[in-house]
Amino acid sequence: MARARVFRASRQAAFLVLGGTAATQAPQSLRFRTAFAEAPSKDTLPEKKPIYSSDSVLPTVPEPSPTSPVSKPNPRSPTPTDRLTEQVKKARLFLYDQSLAAENGVNDLLTWAFKKETNLTSTIASLAPAPETGEQLLPGVIYVLVATMAGSIVSRNRGIFLRATFPLAVGVTAGWLLIPVTMRNTSNLIWEYEEKVPVISETHLQVRGFVQDAWRAAKVHAKLATDWADETTSETRKRVEDFVSKGK
Repeated sequence: MARARVFRASRQAAFLVLGGTAATQAPQSLRFRTAFAEAPSKDTLPEKKPIYSSDSVLPTVPEPSPTSPVSKPNPRSPTPTDRLTEQVKKARLFLYDQSLAAENGVNDLLTWAFKKETNLTSTIASLAPAPETGEQLLPGVIYVLVATMAGSIVSRNRGIFLRATFPLAVGVTAGWLLIPVTMRNTSNLIWEYEEKVPVISETHLQVRGFVQDAWRAAKVHAKLATDWADETTSETRKRVEDFVSKGK
């Protein structure tokens, strides 16, 4: 068995050696040559024909006439996703509009409150007397309150009408005497509000005219009484002097 394997291997080696020797000793004419491909000249190539002819005319599409029916594309029915998207869009726009309206309402309310606060502050500041007037507000207001309380004490045993009006009249009179500038500013402010209601403003004018006429008449009568008292006093003194001079 071993001899057969050795014989087979030596036989293959002999074939390989003989093949290599034959290849090296072969003539040059039997060897393979390398073939080089060369491009043919342009003159030998056939002329290519164009795909489109030069005088070809494009086909014209006829324009549809106004009376001819125009075919409209068939609209696609919305899918559930499209309908859901549309509903979500509407809900978002609704929420945005509501939030914007609420924000505008809050801003308007804050603006209104700020304006009212500014008007109230400026109104209270306008009631105070100017520094050049020399009027002191704090002691004057205290004196007016004391006078009002005194009027209330004086009229406590009187009728209900007198108890309601007499302290107010005493306080207003004390205010015009002690703090006239502040009372004038307060009167002007009250008159501005009264002008908005014609009935109240007309009634105020009538009462004011009546009070002014009564005050004017009282001043005239007081002057007449003073003049009469002066004349009577002077005549009495003259008579007394004459009587004393005659008695001497």
